[in-house]
Amino acid sequence: MDTVTDLQTRALAEISASDSLQQLDELRVRYLGKKGEITAQLKSLGSMEPDQRRSFGQAVNAARDALNQSINARRKALESAALEQKLLSEKVDVTLPGRGEQRGGLHPVTMAMERAIGIFTKLGFDVATGPEVEDDHYNVESLNFPPHHPARAMHDTFYFGDGRLLRTHTSPVQIRVMEKSDPPYRIIAPGKVYRSDSDQTHTPMFHQVEGLLVGRNVSMADLKGVLHTFVNAFFERSLAVRFRPSYFPFTEPSAEVDIGWEKGDGSDPGWLEILGCGMVHPNVLRGCDVDPEEFTGYAFGMGVERMAMLRYGVTDLRQFFENDLEFLRQFH
Repeated sequence: MDTVTDLQTRALAEISASDSLQQLDELRVRYLGKKGEITAQLKSLGSMEPDQRRSFGQAVNAARDALNQSINARRKALESAALEQKLLSEKVDVTLPGRGEQRGGLHPVTMAMERAIGIFTKLGFDVATGPEVEDDHYNVESLNFPPHHPARAMHDTFYFGDGRLLRTHTSPVQIRVMEKSDPPYRIIAPGKVYRSDSDQTHTPMFHQVEGLLVGRNVSMADLKGVLHTFVNAFFERSLAVRFRPSYFPFTEPSAEVDIGWEKGDGSDPGWLEILGCGMVHPNVLRGCDVDPEEFTGYAFGMGVERMAMLRYGVTDLRQFFENDLEFLRQFH
C-alpha cells in the first residue's frame, strides 16, 4: 500500500510539473503504458494472497484513475496555454496604419470604350445595348448580307447547335432599335463581339462601338462632320482624316476612315484605317418599316481595341488580355 501511495504521489507531482504535451505523453507511457509502473503493480496481483490482493488491487486501480484524471486535466491546461500563445502571436493590431495597398484602375480597353461613349453622348447620341447571342436574322439577313458573304461562313462565326450565334458586330442592336420605335434615331451600340480570328491584331472576342443616325435630310456631310469631331476629341489633337470608298452590305455609299498618323521614327506620317462607315442602305431601312424616300441615315463602326492601341501606343493587341499587371499599371 505504501508503495502504491508513494508511486501515486510521485507521478502526480511529475504530471503537475510537466510543461509540454510531449513530456506529458512520456509520463503517461512511463506510468500507465503496457510496461508502465502502475501496470507492473497490477501484474503483481497474481502472486499475492486473496485478502491482500483485494485491497492492493483497489489501491492500484484508484492510483491509475487518479493519474488518468490528472493527465487529462494537465493536457487540457497545456493545450489551452498553447492556443492562447498562438493567438497572442497571431494578434493583429487593428489600430496600425494600412500597408499601402496599390489602387486599382480601369483596363485600357475599358478606358477607350468609356472615352468613345462619352464623346458620342456629348454629341447627342443615346447608348443602346442588345444580346450577345443572336440569330441569323438580326446578325446577317436584316443587314442586307448576300447569301455568299463570308460573315455567314462557319469558319468565321461562332455558331451554336440550334442555329444561333455569337454576334459578329453590334449592328443587330441598331436593327432592334429601328424595329421597336419610329425615326428619328440617334444611337451608339457599344459592346463585345466575337469572330473566329486570333493573331497580333485580332482576338476572338473584342469590343465595338457602332453608331446610327436616321432622320430627314441626313447626308454624308453630316457623317463626315461627326466622325471628324470624334477623332480629334478621342486623340486630343487635330488629325488629318480621309474617307476612302469601300463596300459594306448595309451601307451605300460606304467608306473606310483613315487618319494621318506619325509612325514615331521621324518619317512622314502615314494613313491608318480606324473605322468603317456609310449611308444606311435603303434595303436595311425597308426591312425595319422605315421609308427610305422620307428618311436617310448614316452608320459607322469601330474596334475599340484598335483605337486603344493607337491612343496608348500598344503594338500587340494580345497584351490587353494577358493580365500582365506590369503592363496594365502603365495606364493607371
